[in-house]
Amino acid sequence: MKRILAGVVLAVFSLLAHALQPYVTADKLAGGDIKAVMAAAERKLTAEGFAVIGQHLPAGLPQHGVIVVTEPGFSAALLQIGGSAVVGLPIRVGVKADGTVSYLNLEYWQRAFLRQDYAKAEAAVKATSAKLQKALGAGKHFGGDVKAEALPTYRYMAGMERFADKTELKVHGNFDEAVKTIRDNLVKGVAKTAKVYEIVNVDKKLAVFGVATNDPENGEGWWAKKIGPDHIAALPWEIFVVDNKAHALFGRYRTALAWPDLGMFQFMGIASHPDSTADMLAKVAGGTYSAQ
Repeated sequence: MKRILAGVVLAVFSLLAHALQPYVTADKLAGGDIKAVMAAAERKLTAEGFAVIGQHLPAGLPQHGVIVVTEPGFSAALLQIGGSAVVGLPIRVGVKADGTVSYLNLEYWQRAFLRQDYAKAEAAVKATSAKLQKALGAGKHFGGDVKAEALPTYRYMAGMERFADKTELKVHGNFDEAVKTIRDNLVKGVAKTAKVYEIVNVDKKLAVFGVATNDPENGEGWWAKKIGPDHIAALPWEIFVVDNKAHALFGRYRTALAWPDLGMFQFMGIASHPDSTADMLAKVAGGTYSAQ
């Protein structure tokens, strides 16, 4: 009987050991004005070699902000893989006015984004995670458990999308045209959007843009608040360009990956979000979206 119980305990421990969560709690900062708290976090990040490429104050979430950074070794590893790996280049850090800070668990996100290519970037993921920990501290992980081996083919439930499903927004004549269209439309605020950041690599014909969705009825302010703004480091959504094609991860995948512990009734409560967000992103990319 003791051997059986020991085997059960080991089996349970093994399952838990392979479970990952999407976010890491950082050391708390002094609370105050959200911009001041973000500035304090940025100083810690830049001191450890991260480059700040964007700040995001989501409309409808006045006590929350997001800092978007890059790290040279991490970026080089993902660009070497190329293609859709570009979507993982931005590293997002969530900040609240009360001084709470969180950041992406890079292993979780990159196992999902890189899939079969994760091993090629694993050393860079671990090194950059260590730099984040040194810059911001590392407390508990949170956000919902997903087994590491399930992340490359992750979906919320049967019938919902995976990473590569239904991502194409618009096919342009060439890479430069795709990038110019997105830039111009973000400047214009098409579909009530705005640019948070951009990363463009002309040589590899790869780009990723962070897009704030500011529509008061359909934007991130209402749906993210409804399902849990503690996951603020999930924002903003992105458009990525590979050669002449503009893409966005489908909303039911992207949302579930960022909120894997989301209950079905919560998901149903934002049922319009995946299609309405896809419509906004498609317009920014210069295309049109047909609901699936």
